[in-house]
Amino acid sequence: QVTLVESGGGSVQPGGSLRLSCRVSTYSGRRNCVTWFRQASGKDREGVVTLAVDSRNTFYADSVKGRFTVSQDDDKRTIDLQMNDLQPEDTAMYFCAFTDRYIGCPLFAKFYQIWGQGTQVTVSS
Repeated sequence: QVTLVESGGGSVQPGGSLRLSCRVSTYSGRRNCVTWFRQASGKDREGVVTLAVDSRNTFYADSVKGRFTVSQDDDKRTIDLQMNDLQPEDTAMYFCAFTDRYIGCPLFAKFYQIWGQGTQVTVSS
């Protein structure tokens, strides 16, 4: 029922910025959670920030707090991730994911059923 498409990835130097976008085909009636994850080569997938679309509540991983900001455009049904002061350790494939099964939105991949295709972010000198 729901499909997700990420865009906006690219290659930047340390200290640079990128803005990712997650396009959502439709929302369910309630409990809409859209969460950004990332997975670096050889590492586990980790949660970046979760967004409860209906309440607009957010929760950021400590590693990105103060540098990344999530926002939503309800008319366009997009969830954007503004990434500032990017560092090499931010290099990863970035995914958005969706679930409507929970009252609160988890920051762990195992709770999500619907995923976008991913967009690559590379930070290097």
